[in-house]
Amino acid sequence: MIPQTLQPVLPAAAPWLDLAGLAVFAVSGALAAARARQTFVTLAFFALITGVGGGTVRDLLIGAPVFWVRDAHIAALCLAMAMLVWFAPSRWWRGSALAWFDALGLAAYAVYGAGKALRYGVPPVPAAVMGVVTACVGGIIRDVLAGEPSILMRPELYVSAAALAAASFVGLSLAGLDPTLAAVVAAMAGFALRAAAIHLRLGLPVYRDGGEA
Repeated sequence: MIPQTLQPVLPAAAPWLDLAGLAVFAVSGALAAARARQTFVTLAFFALITGVGGGTVRDLLIGAPVFWVRDAHIAALCLAMAMLVWFAPSRWWRGSALAWFDALGLAAYAVYGAGKALRYGVPPVPAAVMGVVTACVGGIIRDVLAGEPSILMRPELYVSAAALAAASFVGLSLAGLDPTLAAVVAAMAGFALRAAAIHLRLGLPVYRDGGEA
């Protein structure tokens, strides 16, 4: 366990990082249901489970109170995002706009998740993993429920971008950098990698069977 003196404090903007990631992922969940021509109840459920899924798993693993159970504003925000998708013109969600917002949410949520894990005394490497869990698990749950291929089964740089953001924040914080500056630098690094993947269609190499010797 990290000594108390080494546990970095989350930056003052941490609640906004949390809400930014939550809102973007809630929209992506509602859109998955909308594209399948589901009811508003299903949109709301998908918005909630996508928005809070990663944070819920993180809190259960680090022994923290599950964040959205104790804060009524979280579920309300997810419901508001579902209503936005339900009533907004479909042209709002065409093209790559959502992918760019998702990239921002991914980086912000990864940083926040890693920072919260550190505050609860989680060692550096597992804390970085908790950042990845926070940023990615909600989307994985969404894809499974929607019957779509999970992001884990695609070679594009997505989980890697979350890992870069989370690991950068942990490393910079433990090196003594101001938490706010560490969060900004780490989030920008994660976003930059995801942005490059979107713009340049970058992906990791996939496994190829080399055949028998």
